[in-house]
Amino acid sequence: MLACLNLRMATAPMVIAHRGARQAAQENTLPAFRMARKLGADWVELDVRRTADGVVVVHHDAHLADGRMLGQLNSDELPEFVPSLAEALEECHGMGVNIEIKNLPSDPDYDADHLVSDAVAGLVLAYLGPDRALVSSFNIDTLDRLRAVDPTIPLAYLYAIGEPASAIARACAHEMAAIHPYDPLVTASLVERAQDEGLQVNVWTVNDPERMEALVGYGVDGICTDVPDVARQVIDRRNPPTT
Repeated sequence: MLACLNLRMATAPMVIAHRGARQAAQENTLPAFRMARKLGADWVELDVRRTADGVVVVHHDAHLADGRMLGQLNSDELPEFVPSLAEALEECHGMGVNIEIKNLPSDPDYDADHLVSDAVAGLVLAYLGPDRALVSSFNIDTLDRLRAVDPTIPLAYLYAIGEPASAIARACAHEMAAIHPYDPLVTASLVERAQDEGLQVNVWTVNDPERMEALVGYGVDGICTDVPDVARQVIDRRNPPTT
């Protein structure tokens, strides 16, 4: 299993700001990433897609709010609030970054050649290095392509349905560093089984403090949340930072 140096195996889970601090600022924007840092996030999670001119940009949906598709636009045609991945990585200095590649076959901008993976690998090398990076996707083929380009970058398998055993087995078969399960699927047993296989468990998306408390008790490695300040308070209360 590929070692993921900054994806801690310590006592306290990481606070991962989902699309930045998206309840305090517009999601997937530079202000949201700056706010995540202020609110105590250890890592930022963001979504990427590829434009018609081959630029990797940060945006969750395949379409803009006005209906235009990112994959049919050049980067200079995008609204100012949509940053390039390079700009986002610069803004996230001092934090780890979980880059989710949006590239399912059902997506209208699906990249069957996985060129987006090539570009993401180059940007990780230039701006982060493997210690501050984690690349995730629902599409294993997209992650396999990235591994072929740069096997040093830690990868995570995202999933929202299915049996834990099959997700863990698939992640291990494809040499993932972590699994990212949807919160309702997460039990103490899943966390134990995954970690026994050398996988880290980062859970999405958790905003309820009581559920955060439970997940900390399960020993999860990361909590992806829209409210990083709340997660910071919960985790620090359970695991007071050392001075």
